[in-house]
Amino acid sequence: MSEQGTSEQGTGTARRGSAAWALVITSVAGFMAALDNLVVTTALPSIREDLGGALDDLEWTVSAYTLTFAVLLMFGAALGDRFGRRKLFITGLTVFTGASAAAALAPGIDGLVAARAVQGVGAAIMMPLTLTLLTAAVPAAKRGMAFGIWGAVNGLAVASGPLIGGALTEHFSWQWIFWLNVPLGLIALPLARLRLSESYGSGARLDALGTVLASGGLFGIVYSLIRGNIDGWTSATVLTGLIVGTLLLGAFVRHGMRAEAPLLPMRLFRSRAFSAINLSSLLMYVGMFGSIFLLSQFLQGVLGYSPTEAGLRMLPWTGMPLLVAPVAGILSDRIGGRPVVAVGLALQAVGLGWFAVIMSTSVSYTAQLPALIVSGAGMALYFAPAANLVMSSVRPSEQGIASGANNALREVGGSLGVAVLAAVFSAQGGYTSGQAFVDGLRPALWVGAGAVALAALSALCLPRRTAAAQAEVPSGAAREDVLVG
Repeated sequence: MSEQGTSEQGTGTARRGSAAWALVITSVAGFMAALDNLVVTTALPSIREDLGGALDDLEWTVSAYTLTFAVLLMFGAALGDRFGRRKLFITGLTVFTGASAAAALAPGIDGLVAARAVQGVGAAIMMPLTLTLLTAAVPAAKRGMAFGIWGAVNGLAVASGPLIGGALTEHFSWQWIFWLNVPLGLIALPLARLRLSESYGSGARLDALGTVLASGGLFGIVYSLIRGNIDGWTSATVLTGLIVGTLLLGAFVRHGMRAEAPLLPMRLFRSRAFSAINLSSLLMYVGMFGSIFLLSQFLQGVLGYSPTEAGLRMLPWTGMPLLVAPVAGILSDRIGGRPVVAVGLALQAVGLGWFAVIMSTSVSYTAQLPALIVSGAGMALYFAPAANLVMSSVRPSEQGIASGANNALREVGGSLGVAVLAAVFSAQGGYTSGQAFVDGLRPALWVGAGAVALAALSALCLPRRTAAAQAEVPSGAAREDVLVG
């Protein structure tokens, strides 16, 4: 698409900003949404001291955001395709920014949980559209590098959430983990209005039935995953949520195979590229989210570091995307995303396994450093090419749908990872002593490493792609003989 071109449907306005502006705006928005996944974790003790509430209430300050985010992602992407991606992006960013201010001003724990849920709604509208807007603005030959930078920023936000939350809580107050979003949002909103071009998807009517089935199914499953360790995996609430959620998602799959214009066309999964990269993303987030959740607690609860000290010591892992992800994006432009993603996931699995091997109540930071570096390099190699592979595995008119589906699967993977690894941890250890924590952490890390290793194997199922093949594809769309394996 030329610098003065229109949207892929021919109905968008002329591009008013450069690809650089699109990269900056979408990266900032993605950073805000990704950061809030884990930023609250290290602030929970301070929130409880200030606002009160039982342990279950505190857990909902994390889960309320994850739940609405995961459930509404595909619907948010569909709204953007139908009514305008820039318009809905600005709407989502406005909701997210306003809800962040409401969270900071919350007078009690119930108000905080409600504000977090509204934050998730804004993020669900905004996040999938960051990729579609970036794809429309950047020429195909340069998308690997652009996605590399976007992936670096998002990866840094996910992994550094505990550090940023801990540092702001320790040196200022817990409210600042939410106030941080407000100036970023107020700066990004006028820039998005002035510098982003409007684009649309297929223009089909919204799939009401598909939206209800997908939202209800994801709600049932994610809610049950969140409550499993609290209520018990055999409790009526959890089992009902899992069963009903699974049935609704089954109906959603059937609907996607038969409907004329479904929310998520199941034919997309006929593409080996689309299926393999989405499975890899799901498994990657299972291993990474669950491991970060437990390791941040290990550094504070067992080794005795403050939240800021723990975050600083994780910088070789959390800061690595800033150095490696842009390079990974360039590599994916030249040799294809498949080998870069597979190597990255393999390194992440090795890093988590390394942690499991060396784990003890007295492990030195020097002993942890190689595992931190390997894990960080692996995560960075994954993020950028994965985004490129998702967006290039479908037609331009379906990129909003693809982005929403991929983000939804990653959020479900994150919730599943925290739930599964916490269940393994609880079954083998606990919080009664440092040794009990290590006894539970070690097998949980092996489960996380196994999930990421499976993600690497899934990435190897991606069809081989060359830089030349990518460069020949206009506007990110790939020919059927290139994409479908």
